Amino acid sequence: MTLPQGGRGQRRPINPAMILAVGFLIIILTGTGLLMLPFAAEPGVTITPLQALFTATSATCVTGLMVVDTAAAYSLFGEMVILFLIQLGGLGFMLFATSLLVLTGRRISLRNRILIHETMSMPGLSGTVRNTLRFVLIAFGVELAGALLLAVHFVPRLGPAKGAYFAVFHAISAFCNAGIDLFSTANSLTTYVDDPLVLLTIAGLLILGGLGFAVLADVLDKGRHTRRYALHTKIALVTTGVLILSGTLYFALAEWNNPATLGAEGARTADKLLGAFFQAVTPRTAGFYAVQQGGLHDASKAVTTLLMFIGASPASTGGGVKTTTVFVLVAIIRSVLTGRDDVNAFNKRLPLVLIRTALSIFLLYLTLLFVGGVLMGLVEQPRGFAMIDLVFEEASALGTVGLSAANTPLLTHASQLWLILLMYFGRVGPLTMMLSITSRHAQRKNTLRYPEEGIIVG
Repeated sequence: MTLPQGGRGQRRPINPAMILAVGFLIIILTGTGLLMLPFAAEPGVTITPLQALFTATSATCVTGLMVVDTAAAYSLFGEMVILFLIQLGGLGFMLFATSLLVLTGRRISLRNRILIHETMSMPGLSGTVRNTLRFVLIAFGVELAGALLLAVHFVPRLGPAKGAYFAVFHAISAFCNAGIDLFSTANSLTTYVDDPLVLLTIAGLLILGGLGFAVLADVLDKGRHTRRYALHTKIALVTTGVLILSGTLYFALAEWNNPATLGAEGARTADKLLGAFFQAVTPRTAGFYAVQQGGLHDASKAVTTLLMFIGASPASTGGGVKTTTVFVLVAIIRSVLTGRDDVNAFNKRLPLVLIRTALSIFLLYLTLLFVGGVLMGLVEQPRGFAMIDLVFEEASALGTVGLSAANTPLLTHASQLWLILLMYFGRVGPLTMMLSITSRHAQRKNTLRYPEEGIIVG
């Protein structure tokens, strides 16, 4: 893939948001075409255009929702296409393309450096290419470490070749927060609920991938000197930790005696705690699951939906409104309750454009979730689907998670097309919105300001 080069006669300003949106769309359509090839499917299996489009979108947008069983429907070639789409979608095609250009000795133009800087939310143009390559190396290093750990389990049970393949596939799928597996769409990791090595390795990869490359690089640079961490790193780490701990505590209490989830016959205390921890981690935003999602209590489905809605951190392999967005909203509420004019975090004042962007992303996500939930309810409830399961499914697509309580293949084609749009927006939308809002804000600093007048709220 070649990044667009700027010519001397071009006057149009670079539009990172448009390039990002179109780039992901091209990758999805290319993946759809590859998955429709006859040899991409297992003998005797026919992949329809909608199934290929759904799979390509789910893989590229690192979601994990599937309308066919990956292992049963796709050949080795099809699985490799899916794996490549996961890696490309997880890293972001800008990181991938920059790495290819550097490896082939191509020069990275200033326009491309600006584009990479904007899409990856880097602090400055200095060292853009170096940081990009470092992010890629971090990703590959973490995936390799995860694959080696998983190989300890898979190789003795599946043999050297298949065991190594399974280890690599699931390490990449986990770090990229895709949640697509080769076990069975109906089972995922439920057979490993008593295997700490597999579940903790997958959970670790999910957490590291969901923190974001900038956070991982900052932690590697500054180690235990937490006071020197960037504000973004502090917020991402604190919010992630709070969500995982509170989620684990909730699921342990709510599902402890549920025979359909943690309270299955013969489940040990350690297995229940591990299952609760994994259930708190996977909505952020993975798609792997160790307990059947349809068996959760409705209250637990609601909590899982909330975690999927929040998602991971920015510039990561995960989706959702992002941990930092939620932190900003909480900071806004705190500033109102304490009567402060500024919105502060860790003794730093948050800029107005950031607050506006966080509010816009949150409200847009909420609107999509509500409107789509109503529409899906009108279509699917007469067919026997519960509203909580439909909202769960929708939040899973919008947050690029991949968990399902409604059995995605049984939904109508209209609902599946809606989920495709949500997966695409969930991966591309928030970042393009941020880029669009911040660029317009920068270009219109001196615009006319109207007289101020208050209204009654609350």
